[in-house]
Amino acid sequence: MLYFNQVPEPKKVKNRIHLCLRPETSRDQEVERLLGIGATFVSDHRNPDGSGWAVLADPEGNEFCVLRSESDRAEMNS
Repeated sequence: MLYFNQVPEPKKVKNRIHLCLRPETSRDQEVERLLGIGATFVSDHRNPDGSGWAVLADPEGNEFCVLRSESDRAEMNS
């Protein structure tokens, strides 16, 4: 469990903590969901073979990665 607390100061330097999320749904579904609730797309490290990750940012610019889910990984290995 993570707890996030909003502070009044804007981001001034690179994140001190970088989160990598592994969703229960597919990675691409989670990216679309997050974009729909206010995240922005930063960079795409997804590969044609299904591997890789996507980098997004929250509304204040804090970056995080969305990794492949366990089901995404299982599909690649079958």
